[in-house]
Amino acid sequence: MTGLMATLDGRIVFVAGASGLAGSSVVRTLLAASPTVRVRAGRRGDGAAVIHDPRVEYVRGDLRSDGDCRRLVKGCDWAVLTAANTGGAAQAVSEPWQQVTDNIVMDALLLQALHAEGVRRAVYVSSATVYPDGEAAIAEDDLDWNQDPAPAQFGIGWVKRAAEKLCRFWHDATGMDIIIARAANIYGPFAKFDPQRANFIPALIRKAVDGMDPFEVWGAPEVTRDVLYADDFAAGIVALLGATGIVFDVFNLGSGRGVTVGEVVEMVLRHAGHTPSAITWRGGAPTTARCKVLDCARIEKATDWRAEVDVDEGIRRTVAWWQQEGKLWNR
Repeated sequence: MTGLMATLDGRIVFVAGASGLAGSSVVRTLLAASPTVRVRAGRRGDGAAVIHDPRVEYVRGDLRSDGDCRRLVKGCDWAVLTAANTGGAAQAVSEPWQQVTDNIVMDALLLQALHAEGVRRAVYVSSATVYPDGEAAIAEDDLDWNQDPAPAQFGIGWVKRAAEKLCRFWHDATGMDIIIARAANIYGPFAKFDPQRANFIPALIRKAVDGMDPFEVWGAPEVTRDVLYADDFAAGIVALLGATGIVFDVFNLGSGRGVTVGEVVEMVLRHAGHTPSAITWRGGAPTTARCKVLDCARIEKATDWRAEVDVDEGIRRTVAWWQQEGKLWNR
């Protein structure tokens, strides 16, 4: 950690999507890593996570605009690209384009702006949606580009794959350092809890805290996920950003362990103190991949990073935050 702090000292780091779950966690972790780091925090609109620290400069901009992208990153040394239009299983089925066009436009323009404004190092946050279904933990080099992502993730999966190729292009063409992090399902405080846009853990937490009875769950109890608490995600991203010996590579970023939806439901209900009369499994409702677990040996070897917050503790913290802050959080 001492070496990491030395590399961050005095640098200006741009964080795209800094007011969301992933980005705000990265901002907090950057500030904790160095007393002299400064953060340019990109945000769009109000009603999102804001960190009050004199080292953080919040700047509004539309990442679908080339001019705004260049204005946001101008003068920055390094960057972390966490911005994404994300949604849950319901949106992936009803309006899958919501996670396609905006994301590919934002990624393309941001990468171009980094080069145009002289930013020399960046971490791009990709996603496990690039992978197809699998029974075993999948490593980075196991990705078969000739095999499509899971059907419900076809659009966003190919968007992330395309962005990864753009990262390779910009590195090869300009020498910019770019590290790709394929993230698992990130959850924690400041996630989207809107039922139409929430991923499965915050969606379940909201239902449990609201006392839904019968308790309705989309999908099947045996569906398996790799889930990562936001603080662990941010620690991994900052570790990769500070690993200056790595100029281009791809890393899985997850817990490396699978948890079933059934196990998550049990944890959520227990920590919310809710005992419904019945649990209804909507097998025909929107679901994504059946099984997706990441092999994280590469990042552990490269940076000594590993996930520290187990899923039961992470859910306990997230439930407690939602019970306290839910009435004030509008995402």
